[in-house]
Amino acid sequence: MAGRLPDRDIAAIRERVRIEDVVGEYVALKRAGADSMKGLCPFHDERTPSFHVRPNHGVFHCFGCGEGGDAFAFLQKIEHVGFVEAVEQLADKIGYKITYEGGGTSVQRDRGTRSRLVAANAAAHEFYMAQLGEPQAEAARKYLTDRNFDHNAARQFGCGYAPSGWDTLTKHLLRKGFEFKELEAAGLSKQGQRGPMDRFHRRLLWPIRNLGGEVIGFGARRLYDDDTMTAKYINTSETLLYKKSQVLFGLDHAKREIAKGHQAVVVEGYTDVMAMHLAGVKTAVASCGTAFGDEHLAILRRLLMDDNFWRGEIIYTFDGDEAGQAAALKAFSGDQKLAGQTYIAVAPDGLDPCELRQRSGDGAVRDLVARRVPLYEFVIRGLLAEHNLDSPEGQVEALRRAVPVVAQIKDFALRKAYATKLAGWVGWDDIQQVVRRVGDEARKGARTGTKPGIPERQARQDVSAAPAPRPNPADPTLLPQRQSLAAALQYPVFAGPVFDSLEPEAFTHPAFIAVRAAIAEAGGAAAGLTGAEWVTAVADNTDDLTLRALVSELAAEPLPVKSADDIPRFVTGVLARTQEAWVGRQIAELKSKLQRISSTEQPDAYMALFGDLVALEQYRKSLLTQAMGNSGDFAGPGSAA
Repeated sequence: MAGRLPDRDIAAIRERVRIEDVVGEYVALKRAGADSMKGLCPFHDERTPSFHVRPNHGVFHCFGCGEGGDAFAFLQKIEHVGFVEAVEQLADKIGYKITYEGGGTSVQRDRGTRSRLVAANAAAHEFYMAQLGEPQAEAARKYLTDRNFDHNAARQFGCGYAPSGWDTLTKHLLRKGFEFKELEAAGLSKQGQRGPMDRFHRRLLWPIRNLGGEVIGFGARRLYDDDTMTAKYINTSETLLYKKSQVLFGLDHAKREIAKGHQAVVVEGYTDVMAMHLAGVKTAVASCGTAFGDEHLAILRRLLMDDNFWRGEIIYTFDGDEAGQAAALKAFSGDQKLAGQTYIAVAPDGLDPCELRQRSGDGAVRDLVARRVPLYEFVIRGLLAEHNLDSPEGQVEALRRAVPVVAQIKDFALRKAYATKLAGWVGWDDIQQVVRRVGDEARKGARTGTKPGIPERQARQDVSAAPAPRPNPADPTLLPQRQSLAAALQYPVFAGPVFDSLEPEAFTHPAFIAVRAAIAEAGGAAAGLTGAEWVTAVADNTDDLTLRALVSELAAEPLPVKSADDIPRFVTGVLARTQEAWVGRQIAELKSKLQRISSTEQPDAYMALFGDLVALEQYRKSLLTQAMGNSGDFAGPGSAA
């Protein structure tokens, strides 16, 4: 049984791991301030980035769904593993040796854990690759060479061969110390009538990797005519590691090119991915054992970082048959923002990219991608091709079919442009008549409940009558308080005793008051803790999930500073603004009391209050000077001044 993870090792790993590198394996991040990076959240579907990473603090937070934490928490959520496995994975990533309490650095990890399944897949992959060079793998090598894939190409994509033995791999891995239940859980072996047996036999194999580059499963292609027991292609069954709707073959090779070039090419098979990459199209990926779906799309969107409508593009290489047309129609009716960035590339004679490369070379594959057409055009022209546009009857019927499709385009300018194109494609002389028909159809089919011109996210907020469970980030009256708490969580060294001296009454929103109390319970900003350790200590002082999410949010929220040199001045200024606002409320209260007291009937009480008022006015003036002198350049909209 494994020993306990010592706190000193956990802290050391947390400090050495760069959270932006960990998150960057799954999300395309870009700079969003002096110490902030942002991207599309991997934990919920979103159209504009609300997911922030703070490298200098080692934390992340999504302002859309509330998920947040340190690098360990991110790995736990994204890979669905426990805390111990997350720590061990990151230790492996940076080459850190954990000295377990009750054992040494070689303490064996728990049987059946994710790390053990990853290790089993890695050992299986090494075995399969070695088998590809054996004499019995001649058919597999011939399959590759017939498709212009040489030895180097096979090595690049990790191709392997499953031998014909009943349990050859299983015995090999058992000798390496794995247990059958682990091999079964990893999808490598299964229980047969004669006992444990390999899942794959006499097949060409491709390793399927996650975004982190770990082998999590395999795809296998039939090679022999007498192999009639299963389909032409089979994949690893669903396991803890392998979820077919959440993985894409080739993504480990393509992810950086996708993020850099803002383009992803979706093909249909393993050899198509290989052909694309070898031809120079290094953004190609394919689904594994299932149709390309919404979860695959979400993965690509996070890498494309399509927060701008025309920022990136997805290119589908559909066959020119009915299945391809149906797939295009499905994409058309999906996310309209993404549909506007989607293109279709159809090879001549219905060839797939691998066949096209065989017949015409690498240049033809690159030309296929270059000749892509917009999804909208592909779908509309596909409908028109079913009609005889040389006859009036055919033109009318074509318009009857195509107008409702064009009306589905929600972008007004784009819809009008395609309505105009539709008239030309059909050969209809009265262009404005087609434009009007498309407009009428769009209005008839428009959704209700969302006001024109209001973004969808804002509309969702407007229709909700229930009070928000947390402070509104856009409330200008709460901005100094919000930024003060953020400063105390992110830069406790600078906030220190000044923040700790702020009265609880300086915070007016119940959630902010609770966070202020949690900071005090954790020892205050001057406690000496920093980074993720400090944020965790504060969050641990409340069991309220909403408050914990707010702590995470504030710890990751970008502050309006241009550089790290500006941080001390900003923190001093925002704390002064928060104190000044509180003093201002006291002054208003004193003035109200003075109005209710007669200076002639209660002269002593009146003068005492008046003296307090003068002192507070002077104190407020000094705070204003301090606030303006230290953070006036950084103050956000609506800041107290």
